[in-house]
Amino acid sequence: MSGEEKLSDAGLWKGYFKTGITDLPPGKILIRGYPLEELMGNISFAEVLYLILKGELPSKEEGKLMEAVLFGIVDHGFLSSASPPARYVVSGNPDPIHGIVSGVLSIGHFTGSPRASGEMLKEAYQIMKSEKLSIGETAKRIITKFREKKKRIPGLGHPLYTIDPRAARLRELAERYGKLGEYVKLMEAIHDEFVKTRGKEIPINTDGMMAAVMAELGFDPLEMEALGVVSYLPGIIGHTIEELKTGQIVRIIPPVITQYTGPAERHLPKERIKED
Repeated sequence: MSGEEKLSDAGLWKGYFKTGITDLPPGKILIRGYPLEELMGNISFAEVLYLILKGELPSKEEGKLMEAVLFGIVDHGFLSSASPPARYVVSGNPDPIHGIVSGVLSIGHFTGSPRASGEMLKEAYQIMKSEKLSIGETAKRIITKFREKKKRIPGLGHPLYTIDPRAARLRELAERYGKLGEYVKLMEAIHDEFVKTRGKEIPINTDGMMAAVMAELGFDPLEMEALGVVSYLPGIIGHTIEELKTGQIVRIIPPVITQYTGPAERHLPKERIKED
């Protein structure tokens, strides 16, 4: 069979894409088997996100905690790495989609993503279980490893807060809804060990507590990163629309905050100048 015949053979392509998320029988939209119109008005947006990712509806307590998680990085003004690029882009290209996407593209390892914290907690949990360590012993192992590799410990520290109010509230809600488990305790133990060994009082930040709580809800680090984007979106959308409605055309970086560090003015040698 030629390549062209293979491409035209529908049987060979059956099941090329498979999904367990959405089915579209005639006249219906089924999300994990549930008719979409039944979900609308009966469960929250946070709960439908949980359903799509985990395949089953959350309990009422899990749904409440999931909703709280999505507040974790809803906006942080101009301290955020996402809002300024969104505003800069739409000041030059007044299209909200371009602004929103540019804001999303700024989210990553160092800002706005719980993934790094989630990966650290996943590794810590595996070490704790496989080596039968206590939570405190596991925390010491993690701190030692990061120190030896001279790597920043994710989920700790904030430029404004000695206690991150978002992380504190999320921890409170995790306890209220029965999800104050080993992942949250590991995050707290890693924080305590860092403070004790470094003598530096810094908080668990919202990324770290979001990761711990999402781990308690059964999410893996990839899912955490995606949910971090969802959490960030309201702020990115708000700043994008505000800039389009009330902002400047073509934003610039003010000279007062820039500094040139290259060579002073200089000129090409005469032998490099072309004569007409």
